[in-house]
Amino acid sequence: MSEVTIYHNPRCSKSRQTLELLKEKSIEPEVVEYLKTPPNAAELKDILSKLGLSADELMRKKEAIYKELGLAGVSDENELITAMVNNPKLIERPIVIKGDKAAIGRPPESVLDIL
Repeated sequence: MSEVTIYHNPRCSKSRQTLELLKEKSIEPEVVEYLKTPPNAAELKDILSKLGLSADELMRKKEAIYKELGLAGVSDENELITAMVNNPKLIERPIVIKGDKAAIGRPPESVLDIL
């Protein structure tokens, strides 16, 4: 198992750029295509802890499903986490994890701080 994991969406340019950046640094991460294999609630809570973010801060608020589910005024962490588990499109991407640290690859270079 790789010591670096990337939660990746191959259709996202930032995600592809971040994966390429890791490979340029001779890092072969474990690639999790999170739209096909979404994290469960416990995994998502762990990711949030490593990122130092709340569930609301990890949400892609411009996704149509965000508005459809009426999540704008929701502050309950568990409700937001459940929404992301059930609708992984809501999870900001890409997320790179190494050990007990994580970073969002926006911009891709931001993940270098945890490597």
